[in-house]
Amino acid sequence: MHALKMKVADPPACVLHEDEHILAVDKPAGLNTHSPSPYAGEGIYDWLRNREPRWASLAIIHRLDKATSGVMVFAKTKIANASLTRQFTDRKVQKSYVFLTGQPPKQREFTVACHLMRQGEKYVPVRRGEFAETAFRYQGEHRGAHVWLAEPRTGRTHQIRVQAQMQGISILGDALYGGREFPRLCLHAWEISFAHPASGENISLRSEVDFFANPALLLRAAVIDPLATSAYRLSNGAADGLPHFYLDKWGLYLLSSRDGPPQPSPALSLRRFPGIAAIYHKSLERTLQKSSPAETAPVLVEGESAPDNFVISENGVRFEISFRQGYSTGLFLDQRENRRRLMRNYIAPGFELFADSLNEKEVLNCFAYTCGFSVCAALGGARTTSLDLSRKYLDWGKRNFMLNGIELAAHGFIHGDVFDWAPRLARKGRQFDAILLDPPTFSHAKGGGAFQAERDYGRLITTMLPLLKTNGVLFASCNAAKLSPEKFVHQVSAALACGGRREVQRHYVPQPIDFPITREDPAYLKTIWLRVQ
Repeated sequence: MHALKMKVADPPACVLHEDEHILAVDKPAGLNTHSPSPYAGEGIYDWLRNREPRWASLAIIHRLDKATSGVMVFAKTKIANASLTRQFTDRKVQKSYVFLTGQPPKQREFTVACHLMRQGEKYVPVRRGEFAETAFRYQGEHRGAHVWLAEPRTGRTHQIRVQAQMQGISILGDALYGGREFPRLCLHAWEISFAHPASGENISLRSEVDFFANPALLLRAAVIDPLATSAYRLSNGAADGLPHFYLDKWGLYLLSSRDGPPQPSPALSLRRFPGIAAIYHKSLERTLQKSSPAETAPVLVEGESAPDNFVISENGVRFEISFRQGYSTGLFLDQRENRRRLMRNYIAPGFELFADSLNEKEVLNCFAYTCGFSVCAALGGARTTSLDLSRKYLDWGKRNFMLNGIELAAHGFIHGDVFDWAPRLARKGRQFDAILLDPPTFSHAKGGGAFQAERDYGRLITTMLPLLKTNGVLFASCNAAKLSPEKFVHQVSAALACGGRREVQRHYVPQPIDFPITREDPAYLKTIWLRVQ
């Protein structure tokens, strides 16, 4: 059996320029330069390095605030790192930003020079501190706002924002520095110019901006290839400015989720989403255990009804979806990046699943549901065994295999309980190169006990360890919102020790970029990829 040939993914839309030495991207607003903490969402730097092996050695040369969009340059080689660092230090890099303000100009061109010091979350002008200098030029009026060009001659944190406020032209959306309310911070790194690290020739990189476009949609457009992926999250609660409201794109259909029935909104109509055939809604407040599939299934709000079954694409892989099967639609969108990692055999810099690819590797997918992970492993060349309590979902999974041209004969499908089948497989001497664990938060097997992720995840791992080969890979994922990342990691580590096994490699994966998080709406999904001896 050989790995099926897969199309090499095109660069994401955010990539502006790439050559041997540099990578330039258009960072969307709402995305950090890098992850602010071990269990926070990825920044653009982390996402790029963890996406492609050729970007594994990227180096950060300069930074943009999370709320600021625009051109960023990363070094790919030591030569580029040294050259660009020197150019930034010597102030030979030219940078231009555009921003909007609600105040008309008192003067059309001026330069501000001051010293800055941090006080809490803000930076303030002081007599002694870091020197900051910026040239400002008025560009005109646009849709009732005033457009400015700012050219910072130093690279101090928040300097344009502070100095704009000092001049009475606070940036729209910049509540920290007196700006009027707006859906986003209207500050954009428009152009950057520098000497190319290898040739020495001047290179200028520019990205345009529409401050009036929906920032949540722009974030998704920057990182998701619509030709390869037609299903993803468009709006994720408080992180996208709409607490307790979620909106997913499923091919030609939108599915909103919130407590209670759908609420009329001009922002959620077919007129606002060209190419969408219908909008559906599902309530999050029903008790699933006591509801029938008909009661929990999404309801049509606007447009033409979707077929009973339809197909979406994810990273070039085809999956069958249905809005007629109750609360679940057939695929968990928040695992998209993990399925891609599995299919591409690349987890993170220095962490390939297997040095010689997935070809002929044995993969056990527990709680397989509709076999999304199994399909991706098979596309990578692995022989898969899918285990699930539901025969209906396993049959659905087989259809997903066939949708992608994968012969079923080379793969196994087991209907049953994981805790029942694990010792049976062990007695048969079965061993797997990789075991995938993505259990529901709560489940109950007929004739068996209840499984609760917060309480029983460690027991699940120790049960599965006898089936994992030496130097095998364990994928452990949990979506229990009340279980903190720290406690989850501790549970996993303790279970390995209890089972007499030792991890030799680890990579923690947060929620994907289209599932952003806030302090008010923290991450629920926690995932660890582990190599285990």
